[in-house]
Amino acid sequence: MAAVAGMVRGPLRQVSGLLKRRFHRSAPAALQLTVREAINQGMDEELERDEKVFLLGEEVAQYDGAYKVSRGLWKKYGDKRIIDTPISEMGFAGIAVGAAMAGLRPICEFMTFNFSMQAIDQVINSAAKTYYMSAGLQPVPIVFRGPNGASAGVAAQHSQCFAAWYGHCPGLKVVSPWNSEDAKGLIKSAIRDDNPVVMLENELMYGVAFELPAEAQSKDFLIPIGKAKIERQGTHITVVAHSRPVGHCLEAAAVLSKEGIECEVINLRTIRPMDIEAIEASVMKTNHLVTVEGGWPQFGVGAEICARIMEGPAFNFLDAPAVRVTGADVPMPYAKILEDNSIPQVKDIIFAIKKTLNV
Repeated sequence: MAAVAGMVRGPLRQVSGLLKRRFHRSAPAALQLTVREAINQGMDEELERDEKVFLLGEEVAQYDGAYKVSRGLWKKYGDKRIIDTPISEMGFAGIAVGAAMAGLRPICEFMTFNFSMQAIDQVINSAAKTYYMSAGLQPVPIVFRGPNGASAGVAAQHSQCFAAWYGHCPGLKVVSPWNSEDAKGLIKSAIRDDNPVVMLENELMYGVAFELPAEAQSKDFLIPIGKAKIERQGTHITVVAHSRPVGHCLEAAAVLSKEGIECEVINLRTIRPMDIEAIEASVMKTNHLVTVEGGWPQFGVGAEICARIMEGPAFNFLDAPAVRVTGADVPMPYAKILEDNSIPQVKDIIFAIKKTLNV
């Protein structure tokens, strides 16, 4: 009997080992994915998951989107769910808001958020305020998305950041992704949210590839709206940013680390509702604060962060005044050298950090 048992156990062990190896291999490894592909993947998964979801905007269907963010979706889902619109932002934004009120879940793409000014009455008065004005009876589950902020060489009318504009308005949720993980997790959360969500992307980030961790590859992966992420741990100073400047902050932190200055870099992810608790906790640890954004300084995201810190429990932990790094307080120039000097660069962040730390 013992001999027979031994004969059985041997093959069982082999089968068990084989299954373990196969299971181990089947676990998804981290992969490289551009921000463009991450948004596309997130929208594709939500279109597949919920037939009420649809995408509309200029050139989003047959042309695959002006920035190819919707590539392949029209071929997969057809004219009823991927809809090309005329060049009339007020018109198609109004159609999208009405569809949301009727129970659908539209994704309304603006070719850039500069053009959303044509539709701002629909975004604010029709989408943002209706749930409150109806005493909670009429939700408006809609996503307004597209590239925001400065691109390259497109001058004053196509280069402004709308984070402070839309972050100012109660009734809206406003998210601002930096990398591929942010982009996929936030677009999926925005589509599933019952409130109007503005998703501010960045054109210059679309083609940048990031490592997408295994958990972010799941169709159930979501990033909660209203939660920031500490991208780099540090002890000397807190640096808070959103969108493309997060990368600049990490570059600055890497340079300063060689000089013995350890920066804690916070990626806001969400502008409204802002995760002020995460910033307060960090400031209580580092005792210094620098904010970085591409938008204008007056009434900006950094100004709001500084005011909230001053009004809250973290103020007494500051060893120096908070410092803001922002875009220049001018309409964006066209000349490249002037454009470069109108947007925060890594050297500007390093200078602000050293100024705050008095080194």
